[in-house]
Amino acid sequence: MRDNRQNVLVAGANGMVGSAICRNLRSRGISFTPLTRQDCDLTQQPDVNRYIAKSDATQLVIASAKVGGIHANSTYPANFIYENLMISANLIHAANECEIDRLVFLGSSCIYPKLADQPIRESSLLTGTLEPTNDAYAIAKIAGIKLCEAYNRQYHRDYRSLMPTNLYGPNDNFHPQNSHVIPAMMRRFHEAKRDGLQKVTVWGTGTPMREFLHVDDLADATVHFLELDKRTYWEAVEPHQSHINIGTGKDVTIRELAETMRSVVELPAELDWDTSKPDGTPRKLLQTTLAGSLGWKSSIELHDGLKQTYDWFKDNEAELRG
Repeated sequence: MRDNRQNVLVAGANGMVGSAICRNLRSRGISFTPLTRQDCDLTQQPDVNRYIAKSDATQLVIASAKVGGIHANSTYPANFIYENLMISANLIHAANECEIDRLVFLGSSCIYPKLADQPIRESSLLTGTLEPTNDAYAIAKIAGIKLCEAYNRQYHRDYRSLMPTNLYGPNDNFHPQNSHVIPAMMRRFHEAKRDGLQKVTVWGTGTPMREFLHVDDLADATVHFLELDKRTYWEAVEPHQSHINIGTGKDVTIRELAETMRSVVELPAELDWDTSKPDGTPRKLLQTTLAGSLGWKSSIELHDGLKQTYDWFKDNEAELRG
């Protein structure tokens, strides 16, 4: 019989999202165990089963994933769909086998159709064609949602799914080609300022609209919904879908983001828009009414979040360059 004391196993604890969740759990005095790739190969079911069976975890948060921006998703689709499918399937199956009754699976807003009505409701899932530049990742995350639903139906588990919008913050991937828009732009602007450049190239037209959520807000949402009473959670969620959107409810154009970033970095250079590069989805704003009805909303404004992230980036730049 498993110990009734709460201990949250955080898969992907060294990543941007996982490390933020660990910080949040620590601040609340909740016992947790970090699970990293050094501890276990999450693409191997026997390894995952053995690790979780030996742990004293009573709850599981799946923050582990292979992530990247448009370039990475377009260049390595096989890696993205395979690794993310394996991570989700192995962890969810092992949790059930080891009698872990409550789990939070973290997905992404890219699960929704490219041309979904805005703001995007939870019920928009599987109602249209995905954005082709990241459909491999999206399909893997949709499979994770459906796995949770299936184990809930068949085994009466309490496996919950949260779908955050575009994330940023400390411990992000700042690779110049394989990262998401905020860390890639932040690094490029920082290096342009350092090198005294007069012009900096930015991908696309600048017209797409995006919503950005600081990772500490997502961590707060994750623990909030992990802790939420079972009856309260499912009575609110099931009429809509089995997952909940997590976002700010506000979006900006990529051009506005670039101008805000230029202000945060204090970059005097001109911005040169390379319209030959892909824009991706025209707009992606999540409707967050359901999360709000269950007592959670974001608290970190974009400028403040970018400033905090940039301070972290400067403090850790030497390690990031390695």
